[in-house]
Amino acid sequence: MEYSFNMFNKMAASGLIMTLNNFLKDTQTPPVILCIGSDLAIGDSLGPICGTMISEKKLFEQSYVYGTLKRPITAKEVRYLGDFFKKTHPNSKIIAIDAAVGDAGDIGLIKIANKGLRPGLGANKKFAPIGDVSIMGIVAEKSVFNYSLLNLTRLSLVYKMADIISDAISSYLTAPQTYFRIA
Repeated sequence: MEYSFNMFNKMAASGLIMTLNNFLKDTQTPPVILCIGSDLAIGDSLGPICGTMISEKKLFEQSYVYGTLKRPITAKEVRYLGDFFKKTHPNSKIIAIDAAVGDAGDIGLIKIANKGLRPGLGANKKFAPIGDVSIMGIVAEKSVFNYSLLNLTRLSLVYKMADIISDAISSYLTAPQTYFRIA
């Protein structure tokens, strides 16, 4: 199942929180947050900006965050993380966050699905999916020249999306009804 929220809708963060609660309701351990992307292209920096914003909220007891501006995790590196997560966080669900390309009318949508995402797809890479829940921000229009479009994306668009996503995840992790808070 997949849901979309427009970043200009004031209820986008609430929608993401409710969807996370629904997708992760049977989970017994804190999720792992995997933020994919690079700070070398503005359009691809959604993941690392989200990771940095979540990390700055100091939610270390509630979750592990991988991928920040200081230590980005690119699509190429994700293929090595599957085994690492199985060994390090065997019972945790993975929330994967990445930038995406789509139709011109979809720019500004934040999509959340209860399945993994394929990192690097916007740059025509073919990697295996990762994650149990995926959050993708559509930052540019799909075209033959996707990589150049990611460089022409407005930072304000990416930053606002990252702010909404990080606020939603932080609120989800600290909410009293969250799975690991129930006694």
